[in-house]
Amino acid sequence: MAWYPRATKMELQPESDAQPAIKPTQFIVHSIIAPWTAKRVYEYWRDSTNLESHFGIGYEAGDVGQFIGTETRADANAGANRRSDGTGAVSAETASNLQGSDPWTDAQVEELIRLGVWLHQKHGIPLRICRTHSDPGFGYHSMFSQWSTSGTACPGAARIKQFKTVVFPGIVARATGKTEEPDQPTAPAAVTPTPKETDVPDLITEVVAGGPDLKAGEWKLLQMAKDTALAQGPCRYTFAAYVVVTGKPGTRVTGRFHDLPLATGKPSLDLRQDAGVIGADGTLNCLFTRPGELVKDEQLKLEVLVDADAKVTHRLIRGLRWTI
Repeated sequence: MAWYPRATKMELQPESDAQPAIKPTQFIVHSIIAPWTAKRVYEYWRDSTNLESHFGIGYEAGDVGQFIGTETRADANAGANRRSDGTGAVSAETASNLQGSDPWTDAQVEELIRLGVWLHQKHGIPLRICRTHSDPGFGYHSMFSQWSTSGTACPGAARIKQFKTVVFPGIVARATGKTEEPDQPTAPAAVTPTPKETDVPDLITEVVAGGPDLKAGEWKLLQMAKDTALAQGPCRYTFAAYVVVTGKPGTRVTGRFHDLPLATGKPSLDLRQDAGVIGADGTLNCLFTRPGELVKDEQLKLEVLVDADAKVTHRLIRGLRWTI
């Protein structure tokens, strides 16, 4: 396994030893939808989920952590984690605001460029933007549907623009000797993340076996451990809901979140998230994600829709909630 000399080694176990080897052919960048340091990203992977990235990059200059060697699979890119031919992607999660809307800071851009150059030199990742989901090169999480389980906008519109106009061109220029590394670490741009890193979020994990029957063409609110409210304001949050649906192969499953003000009872509906279709085995593992903010006496809820009768057999909600 390979370790990036500029990163602080924070090795995840048992994943680092247990997960299969890959030949790194891609570098995919993400936003983690939280204003976290590299150490806090490591703690989240270690304590709260069975997913992980190879790297975490905070807001500050030099704040880079590596959690798994780059020749070992990390589970952040769905179909790009490890392909049948043994090739796979190296992943980096970067600190962001809770909406995933802020641009990378100058310090983050510099760290991404340095890391990209090292990956090119160490593993021979070619200096081009990936042309297909399996094509060797550089990319960002939402570039291809095969790189996520249920669709994503990651790393956000502002950062996608930076990737195309600043980060990737910077990697190419640095790797080909047209620019040089700064003599001193890049000073971080003025950023005031919300909430502040010192604000400790509540970790939400609820697992519920079984579930309701789903009628074709009818939206169904999903109840978690207590009721259908995933969270109630005032708070900021980022949630991932995992839902197992069984039914006739080919049945399409769609989900959407909504904010419900208790005073009016009139929900504000999100755009639909297409989870895909039930496979030949009669099962579909769905993932629905949402960051956001709730005002006082406002609740977050999730509902699903199927185009043929089906059944929910398992539900799990994981998330972080900051009281405001």
